[in-house]
Amino acid sequence: MPAYSFEAINPQGQTRKGVIEADTVKSARNQLRAQSLVPLAVEPVGAGGATQSGSEGGWRDRLMTRPVFNTTGLAIWTRQIAGLVAAGLPLERALSALSEEAEDEKQRNLVAALRAEVNGGSPFAKALAQHPREFSPIYTSVIGAGEQSGNLGLVLERLADDLEEQQNLKAKLIGAALYPAIVTLVAIVIVMFLVGYVVPQVANVFAGSKRALPMLTVIMLAIGSFVKSYGWLMLVAIILAAIGARFAWANAAFRDRFDAAWLNFPVLGRLARGYNAARFSSTLAMLAAAGVPILKALQAAAQTLSNGAMKADAMDALILVREGAPLASALSQKKRFPALVSMFARQGEKTGQLPAMLQRAAQQLSGDVQRRALQLATILEPLLIVAMGLVVMLIVLAVLLPIIQLNQLVK
Repeated sequence: MPAYSFEAINPQGQTRKGVIEADTVKSARNQLRAQSLVPLAVEPVGAGGATQSGSEGGWRDRLMTRPVFNTTGLAIWTRQIAGLVAAGLPLERALSALSEEAEDEKQRNLVAALRAEVNGGSPFAKALAQHPREFSPIYTSVIGAGEQSGNLGLVLERLADDLEEQQNLKAKLIGAALYPAIVTLVAIVIVMFLVGYVVPQVANVFAGSKRALPMLTVIMLAIGSFVKSYGWLMLVAIILAAIGARFAWANAAFRDRFDAAWLNFPVLGRLARGYNAARFSSTLAMLAAAGVPILKALQAAAQTLSNGAMKADAMDALILVREGAPLASALSQKKRFPALVSMFARQGEKTGQLPAMLQRAAQQLSGDVQRRALQLATILEPLLIVAMGLVVMLIVLAVLLPIIQLNQLVK
């Protein structure tokens, strides 16, 4: 049954907004009048929680607005519906409960649209597929496999676990890189201010003296003069370089070469390799546990790889598996994937516990990535602080040396 978003006035003159299910717009208006409401606007709920008005404004809203769920919100919502379904609540009632409890209007409209599709007889996965901005193909394929196997509650729980693990890993990596990035930015701003303003002001005080300024002060003045004279050119160059990099990144061949070269970096390359391999293994384990055929699961897991070179290797492995090669053998031929993945896959194929072994590989890779990222951040933090201190010390010396020289002249 279709869902309609409405805006109406109650007998007290207050405006009410919400979602109602009805066969037609006329039926929806009649239901509102039966509730002593005066309908002002009734529109069908469309993909992503937007109304299917067909107007230019609706198209602009769909283009400019953010998705209803961010990564954390999707994990929380999946956990909520998993708990309701696992408790024995029918899917339609679970969606109704989540729609009523939703605080955000867009989320309420989205869940109401899903409930309307399910009430109309559509599978849950098909209803989710109508909203590609909110639910990825991997998400919908896992849900579909859970529906076909009759274990939707269990599959939703595993999906929520996977989303939370990915979010935790990403948050830890961002947290490890955030402090060094902030220190570097603050250091650049401080140095630019001292060199561009403080040192020249101090130098002007001693410009009347006939003694030559210390070499360090002269160097700092030259740097400050260069920044003042050509700073805007440097800014333009940085902007042009960013635009050029953006256009170059749009080229698939350049992006593949860059991704392949990135994996060869001593530290960052290993982090990227481990992070992508952990996501790949976790997704493949989840899909295999949900009953998705290995070829379809392997293709879906390859789409989670953010590195183009590793994605190409995963697709090559898919071809080998399609031709009859074991998964472990196919992955072992691709050297960009850590050997840990093929080793655990081989053990899983031998014991018949492929999903469990792949999940174990994902956990080990994820833990290794977190450990290395924290170690890198631990090393970078004191190094950046020391480097910043040395630069500031040089600038302070450039300011103090003329003062010391003047004191000696007075004596």
